[in-house]
Amino acid sequence: MVHGTHNALQDDRNDSILISINDQLFERNEAKISVFDSGYLVGDGVWEALRLHHGVLVFKEDHFNRLWEAAATVGMHLPFSKDELEAKVRHVLDANQMTDGVHVRIMVTRGIKKTPSQDPRLTISGPNVVIIPEYKTASNESKEKGISLFTSTIRRGSPDYLDPRLNCHSKLHEVQALIQAIEAGADEALMLDIHGFVATCNATNFFIVKGSEVWTSTGKYSMNGITRAKVIEVCKANDITCHEKDFSLFDVYGADEAFVTGTFGGLTPVTKIDGRVIGDGNYGNMTKTLSDLYNQLINTVVNDARN
Repeated sequence: MVHGTHNALQDDRNDSILISINDQLFERNEAKISVFDSGYLVGDGVWEALRLHHGVLVFKEDHFNRLWEAAATVGMHLPFSKDELEAKVRHVLDANQMTDGVHVRIMVTRGIKKTPSQDPRLTISGPNVVIIPEYKTASNESKEKGISLFTSTIRRGSPDYLDPRLNCHSKLHEVQALIQAIEAGADEALMLDIHGFVATCNATNFFIVKGSEVWTSTGKYSMNGITRAKVIEVCKANDITCHEKDFSLFDVYGADEAFVTGTFGGLTPVTKIDGRVIGDGNYGNMTKTLSDLYNQLINTVVNDARN
């Protein structure tokens, strides 16, 4: 079994899910997109992922705002409103009779090209909207065991050529970083920024704990993580000192705890980095506290939406 932050429990219900492609529903094995799709040809697309808890799309506004911002960044017009996109998501969720424990992936590409090319003017239809809902529960093994990281030589890029905050289909540099980590025997990759400071991981955001303080990067070279923002929010709400600052591997190797954040896994402890055990090498108390506070925030959002 693959071990990491996206390690989900096996759920046979996913074998028969319906997937939405431009508002039409297809069985999983029949859900296909053209080889002339912009996303397939040149990675020209944006995406978003969010979770369904007890009928509520958690932090929906944050996720939709990020999707619209990403589309604006790449010059892609979305010919529907946020309410209309939610209706599209609800349509496929209802068709699958899904109400809880669901991870929803929304992918929007510029559309179909008349010929293989980067040129957006050669797009003849679109955008294409694919919505994949799956039953996904994060494995407790990752929580209890923790994950290991390897510091990749692939750097998080400068915002003047591919802003790390952009949720786009062009993820090859992150895949390269992850491959390095896997070949080094780790679960996932830690990535530095162009100045050599710690930035983020290949698919999650990164935090360390130093004494009673929580540290994360400045965010200048990191993914625009919504879970990251919520952890910072719960720190402030509970008088836990949280610094967004530059720090190096020197600080990381001597940290008391480390963890990563993401929409799917929430908070996942990191127990080893570059072969070095972090802290006591287990699921630390601060990480557990913040994970509980994050889950309480989700419950509050769900209860407010249902009342």
